[in-house]
Amino acid sequence: MGKDKLRRFQENKSFTNLYEPRYDEVHGKDHPLKGFWAEKVFGNNNPIILELGCGKGEYTLALARRDRQQNYIGIDIKGARLWRGAKTALEEKLEHVAFIRTRIELIESFFAPGEVSGIWITFPDPQPRKENKRLTSPRFLDSYLSFLRPGAVIHLKTDNRALHDYTREVVERRPDLALLQADADIYRNRLVPETVLEVKTFYEEMFLREGKPITYLQFSTGLPATGKGEGG
Repeated sequence: MGKDKLRRFQENKSFTNLYEPRYDEVHGKDHPLKGFWAEKVFGNNNPIILELGCGKGEYTLALARRDRQQNYIGIDIKGARLWRGAKTALEEKLEHVAFIRTRIELIESFFAPGEVSGIWITFPDPQPRKENKRLTSPRFLDSYLSFLRPGAVIHLKTDNRALHDYTREVVERRPDLALLQADADIYRNRLVPETVLEVKTFYEEMFLREGKPITYLQFSTGLPATGKGEGG
């Protein structure tokens, strides 16, 4: 392990906005902040929005800069990447931003029923050969539903058309989810919310330079399905 990575891991321990529980502390157990993130971490009652697999926290930070009326939590397992997001949030005094270093498989240990109001999943590993590891597989969707509020919105932004199509099929088969919007090429059609177009990650910029279409899905819990049209 390089010296720079070791330095970042050490600095992570000093960040007040970064939570790094050990695996044995949350495997089959509740994190002490479960049900208390708004009260004890953010000191308000604003909605909580998650970004799963947030990497360096680019999307989390960009959303937080645009909207201080919601609390944002980025989640990833890579400590060296989270260092950048947590450090930037502290430098910019974004007190409505936090990060958690953990596996998405353990996410139910962190949030109580109804505690979370939305989820962003941006450019995840499509896991073409391992459906169960896709962040939009039934396994993970069941997990998210355990803590999402009724009417909570989930966003998927990806360059992988197969993952886009797979997720849409999964959502449309489930009576507990409602597809709100599907777009197979957001920059050509420009029918999605402004935030989806204006906030870009490093990988998104790279995919755009390569000429890859960027796709978007928006679906919710407990709402009637509307606006199902596929742009493309």
